[in-house]
Amino acid sequence: MWYARDTSKKIRSVFKAKGMSGKHLTGFVAYGYLWDEKREHWLVDDEAAEVVRRIFAMTLEGYGPYQIATRLCQEKIEIPSVHLARYGEGVNRSKTVKDPYGWGASTVVNILKRREYLGHTVNFKTRKHFKDKKSHYVDESEWTIFENTHPAIIDQETFDNVQRIRGNVRRYPDGWGEAAPLTGLLYCADCGGKMYVHRTHNGKRVHQYTCGQYGREPVGTRCPSQHRISESVVLDLISGMLRAIADFAKADRAAFIREVQEAQASQQDSDIKKKKRRLSAAQKRAGELERLVCKIYEDNALGRLPDARYAALDAQYAKEQEELAAEISELEKAVASYDQGWKSAEKFIALIDKYQGFEALTNTMLNEFVEKILVHERDRKGSQDTTQAVEVYFNFVGKYIPPAFRDVELTPEEQEALRKKEELRDKRHQAYLRRKVSGWQQAYEERTRPGKKAKIDAQKAAIRQEDMEQGVFSYVADLPRQEPKKASMQVRPTL
Repeated sequence: MWYARDTSKKIRSVFKAKGMSGKHLTGFVAYGYLWDEKREHWLVDDEAAEVVRRIFAMTLEGYGPYQIATRLCQEKIEIPSVHLARYGEGVNRSKTVKDPYGWGASTVVNILKRREYLGHTVNFKTRKHFKDKKSHYVDESEWTIFENTHPAIIDQETFDNVQRIRGNVRRYPDGWGEAAPLTGLLYCADCGGKMYVHRTHNGKRVHQYTCGQYGREPVGTRCPSQHRISESVVLDLISGMLRAIADFAKADRAAFIREVQEAQASQQDSDIKKKKRRLSAAQKRAGELERLVCKIYEDNALGRLPDARYAALDAQYAKEQEELAAEISELEKAVASYDQGWKSAEKFIALIDKYQGFEALTNTMLNEFVEKILVHERDRKGSQDTTQAVEVYFNFVGKYIPPAFRDVELTPEEQEALRKKEELRDKRHQAYLRRKVSGWQQAYEERTRPGKKAKIDAQKAAIRQEDMEQGVFSYVADLPRQEPKKASMQVRPTL
């Protein structure tokens, strides 16, 4: 017994020493790489590496793991286990595979999360827990990462953008397989909630975004209004701002860098201090919970704490630990992005130089340039001709407004024209309020409602018919019927 115990300690010691030296702890290679002849270093597998790059690129285009997996299945691309088995690698090389092209969303997600594609070796992702003696994944902050140990397949900027996109909830693409370009980027400026796309409105194909918190029951309590905004308006704004930034950066690079650095300093002061304080408090509480879990486990083992009470406390602490771990991870990423100088004007300029023009924005370009967009409510609701504030936060530089988009001083003639315009709006609004008080407005709406509804219903029916003809939409009643399968029951004989 002593010999077995000493051997176990020796194995653990050798295992830890190997991991701390930067070598791969297991003999398994990640999809996209192959071992060299001595099985000491990873070499890029060009065929699989191209699939990995494509998965990251499709994520930047706005597609989710399920859509990526479906596309790979359709194109008959071998799943990682089958591909590795052809080279005698992987844990499934001797197993029978039901579908060699059966990509799953979880496989895609695992590829998107692997830091090994940056060229790093990541060790000690798991640790045995004292309760069940099984290995459990630990938080990323506890990983041991050795950088640049093998050739990279994905660059750091692409990896960071993909992780940010994955952190945002994104809607599935529409029936034509097109992902909404702004989903996951737009946020309500008042409540901070995500904004979601609506592809039709009042019988028209108009892509608009509204605040997701407004529509939750009871409507209007979590957010006072929809903050509705047209997709085309936002895309035109971003395209114009990027063109203006590109022109300014090329004309006077030094002035652009100086302005960005000043803007970053003013944004970071208040925001990052709050995040650091909350991170410190969350980490302190996480440490307290770990000690409490050990204490109640010991008390239960010694008979000082009943099993029922231990189970309740263990579940309560486990839930709080899970919530804290997620919050700490997000806060650490935010703090690291500031402390490590992740946002820099030079990187943003390099990204601008990468593209020739910004007349047509692709989903990939949006996700590379834009961090988030805050949408305020319109200055005058119900008016088609009004202003609406939109704050654009760019990757690397944060909230930055190019000189061409800043407020300019109006001439006396322009001020007078603006005053008359606002005066006319006020008169029309007051007239509308008088009509509501007198009951005339309600009577008019009731009189015209049937005609408007019939017109909108006809437009909706036409849109639905177009979708049915293109195979996007179909009624459940029209699907081919199948006979229900009868379940077979096996009766076990009684002894």
